[in-house]
Amino acid sequence: MKITIERAALLRSLGHVQSVVERRNTIPILSNVLLKAENGELALTATDMDLEIVESVPADIARPGSATAPAHTLYDIARKLPDGSQVELDFTADTLTLRSGRSQFRLGALPVEDFPVMAGGDTGHRFSLSAADLKMLVDRTKFAISTEETRYYLNGIYLHASKAKTGAAEIPVLRAVATDGHRLARVEMALPDGASGIPGVIIPRKTVIEVRKLLDEAADRIEVQLSDTKVRFAFDSIVLTSKLIDGTFPDYERVIPTGNDKVMEVNAGQFAAAVDRVATISTEKSRAVKLSLDRGILTLSASSPEAGSATEEIEVSYDNTALEIGFNSRYLLDITQQIEGDGVRFTLADAGSPTVVRDVADGSALYVLMPMRV
Repeated sequence: MKITIERAALLRSLGHVQSVVERRNTIPILSNVLLKAENGELALTATDMDLEIVESVPADIARPGSATAPAHTLYDIARKLPDGSQVELDFTADTLTLRSGRSQFRLGALPVEDFPVMAGGDTGHRFSLSAADLKMLVDRTKFAISTEETRYYLNGIYLHASKAKTGAAEIPVLRAVATDGHRLARVEMALPDGASGIPGVIIPRKTVIEVRKLLDEAADRIEVQLSDTKVRFAFDSIVLTSKLIDGTFPDYERVIPTGNDKVMEVNAGQFAAAVDRVATISTEKSRAVKLSLDRGILTLSASSPEAGSATEEIEVSYDNTALEIGFNSRYLLDITQQIEGDGVRFTLADAGSPTVVRDVADGSALYVLMPMRV
């Protein structure tokens, strides 16, 4: 294999694929990126056996062929080369030689045939949605993904087709849900064409993170292909394929309370800033903040034996009996960061029951937060 490619194009593609490669690998070939040059394009492939990303980039091919090279090393070299430079990659025997200007690097290459490739095959279901919609589904749920490995079926976003009630009618929606047992995020959008028969799937956290990184540079449409075991995202010149989490997502509808009768509305920005200030005092482990509600006034308070105490009052829309309830301040801030409008609505029952949080201006997202004892 012998090719010449612009440094900027190589760096951009290496930046996308090398982030899939784990820094520590017990299998040496998984530290490498597969380079395949043919038909005027260089295809770069990286995998961790559960997730595979392939990106194609135009290149001047003098001699077609394939090679592997250490992914992070190759990326660091490309990053440090001068802007606007041309990069020549020449693979012979078991060495990949990179030349650019007066610089030359010789990298050890492992056999191409050792590089694992995820089986293709028909994924069964396919539909497309806009990059903005996929961003919205990911951004408003990913913060609630569990990091607890024992309940592995919560280590991702549950994507499925469902129905949403609007008055007396039901409309089909595509729904994304994540929960860690302390909080839950549920976001929905109109069901895209072709998505009505999709199986409910759990997309792993790492896949969610990698897809989200790519979306900022993505063109408008993202094609999604799904089977019971795999998901594939294709856009521009990138194809990302991932195994799904093999497990059953819990019946999340059961934890969304329907009988909460106390409603508080507050300016999202003011509320978040007040929570953040008061939480400065709370103990590091629990970060607990107490909300004391009375007509028109919310008093936020926190205390710790070492740091002292803090209180702050803000005006709210609330016309019900007095209520005191405690929350993890970090969880409150994570949710209020998802509120795009000015107002946030809390629907509460009592100090021991889950609270529903919604954006006043946008009904597509719903959050559930378990209280804490304070």
